[in-house]
Amino acid sequence: MSGPPPRSAGDRLASTFSPVRARAGISLMFFTNGFVVANLLPRYPEVKQAFELSNTEFGVVVAMMALGAIIASWLPAPLIRRFGAGPVAFFGTVALGLAVGTVGFAPHILLVAVAMATAGFADAVTDTAQNVHGLLVEDAYGKSIINSLHALWSLGAFSGGAIGAWAASQRLPLGFHLLATSALAVVLAGVALTLARLPDALARGAAAAAERPESTRLTRGMWLLLLPLGLLTIVGVLPEEAAMNWAALYLVQVVDTPFGVAGLGFVSMIAAQTVGRLLGDPATDRWGAVAVLRGGGVLIALGGVLIVGFPVLPVALTGFALIGFGCATVVPAAYAAAGRLPGLPEGAGVTIASWLLRMGFLATPPLVGFVADQTSLRVGLGILIVSGVAVLALSGRVRPSSPGRS
Repeated sequence: MSGPPPRSAGDRLASTFSPVRARAGISLMFFTNGFVVANLLPRYPEVKQAFELSNTEFGVVVAMMALGAIIASWLPAPLIRRFGAGPVAFFGTVALGLAVGTVGFAPHILLVAVAMATAGFADAVTDTAQNVHGLLVEDAYGKSIINSLHALWSLGAFSGGAIGAWAASQRLPLGFHLLATSALAVVLAGVALTLARLPDALARGAAAAAERPESTRLTRGMWLLLLPLGLLTIVGVLPEEAAMNWAALYLVQVVDTPFGVAGLGFVSMIAAQTVGRLLGDPATDRWGAVAVLRGGGVLIALGGVLIVGFPVLPVALTGFALIGFGCATVVPAAYAAAGRLPGLPEGAGVTIASWLLRMGFLATPPLVGFVADQTSLRVGLGILIVSGVAVLALSGRVRPSSPGRS
């Protein structure tokens, strides 16, 4: 009498699949993604000084990350359909680590710009893949986890920023520092991929979620819902982007702090953002996403007033903390709303929102740098106040909606 047929690897995985383990894996992937680039941010003043860049030139160089991300906007969907969201996120992390590591050894500013563009390209692919994978894990988990996933990204960025600030204070060689931390990130991403594997049935959901946006008929009503959400992601990420690219320079140029202290601006922002995202899911469940975003808009505007109005280290750090806490749930809420628009696959909504977000990333650094060169960096960072007001005005767009008709 013959026994039962042998089970496939997919069957074995389905029988042992644990949503808790998958959540741990995708959380680690988000952590790793935040960790990689954050190691470079506290050392931006050294890069700017080494190549004798003006504020405008520096803004253009850091905007290359956004340019690379926009170029990559078409790529995540077919890659996820072909290989799965988890593997795409892993190999995107490998490419991101290689690009960031290159910055530390670049002999010319053009190579730095190319490395930044490559990093943005890889990060865009990783970002979309991990968000698609995270939404599928959230469905399997049975309750909201998207804010906590982004909290792990913030925690990773906090860890990377703290290490970068320490490396700057110790004057560690930039190349050695970035190469070592990028290698660590690749190892962590490999562990994350192993833990976050999905059974075949759920993995097929990733392929369906990654349907090309252009293959989905976007009605005029869908665009009217998507575009404000895209704008919300732009203004919601502005505080994070300002702290990433300009906080260290602001503390050096305006507050007159040494290089080893300048990294504390980003660290303050990202630490507060991490706390805000850890609290984001229960706060959203209790008061709703709209109310939470409205409060966040007020905090962003208040933080901007403190930063540009009172250029003293303790006050400026408090301002960076307020903008970090205020923006904590904006992008996760906008992504979740875009990913769940009726009639639009998750991957399409997230991809379009991510593409619009990176258009803002492309425009903002050169704009802030140009304004800073024409006036002062204090005036340039006044964009934080505008950001807070815009979040307040657009917060109602995250309410569940039905697509309109063309």
